[in-house]
Amino acid sequence: MFSEVLEKISWDDTTNRIYAKTDADVRRALGKEHCDVEDFMALISPAAEPYLEQMAALSRRYTEERFGKTISLFIPLYLTNSCTNSCVYCGFHISNPMPRTILTPAQMEDEYRAIKQLGPFENILLVTGENPAKAGVPYLAEALDLAKRYFDNIKIEVMPLATEEYAELVKHGLNGVVCFQETYNKARYNVYHPRGMKSKFEWRLNGFDRMGEAGVHSIGMGVLIGLEDWRTDVTMMAHHLRYMQRKYWRTRYSVNFPRMRPAENDGFQPNVVMSDSELAQLTFAMRIFDHDVDISYSTRETPYIRDNMATLGVTTMSAESKTDPGGYCTYPQALEQFHVSDERTAVEVFNRLRELGREPVWKDWDASFDFYRKNLTK
Repeated sequence: MFSEVLEKISWDDTTNRIYAKTDADVRRALGKEHCDVEDFMALISPAAEPYLEQMAALSRRYTEERFGKTISLFIPLYLTNSCTNSCVYCGFHISNPMPRTILTPAQMEDEYRAIKQLGPFENILLVTGENPAKAGVPYLAEALDLAKRYFDNIKIEVMPLATEEYAELVKHGLNGVVCFQETYNKARYNVYHPRGMKSKFEWRLNGFDRMGEAGVHSIGMGVLIGLEDWRTDVTMMAHHLRYMQRKYWRTRYSVNFPRMRPAENDGFQPNVVMSDSELAQLTFAMRIFDHDVDISYSTRETPYIRDNMATLGVTTMSAESKTDPGGYCTYPQALEQFHVSDERTAVEVFNRLRELGREPVWKDWDASFDFYRKNLTK
């Protein structure tokens, strides 16, 4: 399990090594075809800031070699805002006085149909708060069964599950799982997650191993920028990514590093503020570090940064996102988990990407691929 690996990696030592990287370290990393984590640390360090133009060119080159000019579009659907956790930065935390919603099967179908009116989406991300008693595996299985009628590629972002639970959902059409560790700083983790299942650091961290063991096709990893030193956090994620790629090599991986925005309760402000240029630096560094990983930007980011990064390393984007349960049809005025910054319609995002010379696609997966993959690995 990765928790055993992480125990051997010092947070403080990693931080010191990042900030000690030199110009020579950066140039060495830029000259390598395949980078290791030490090279990644150099590329995200302050020493790399003068090399952003060179990093952007490399990032674009590697992205187009691997992905062409395609940008995969997806849309999230929040099924619930009912949550038993007390994450201090989240609008859904249990102490926040707000109406709690759990969509019924009929309401799910209403939402699926409403999404199809926005654009020909085939990639959907089903999101819930963490309340397994009311929205557990049976609930998710039904949501997947219904979603299969409308979408070809279905992912979930829910509470971490057991291996057998992920395997059960794969049988119901699950293609991928997205999970944010939020921060890899174990010593500080419970400052942000004081109560609830999410307070169990190892259970969440080792959830990625359980996804791999269950044969989940696509695993999305992420840290929330704003909690701890972003450079150290993403370095830990780089270690985690390499570990997963070695151990579960048949799996496809994606990364996401959204910048924190104020929660609805307005009680928590980010400890770390990442600039646009730093976000660009991180994106370039991740692409140079790993040519194959899918890099995703959500509508947390502004149209300006999304448009610019679409040509320089990003390969997946959400569009016309609602972060409230039933936000497309059932409860359009419900309380959001966080505010979006890119409020353009899906069609507007699609057209803008075309103007930028990209090839936006609504679909990048098909059920027939699952059949082929399963038979290929028998």
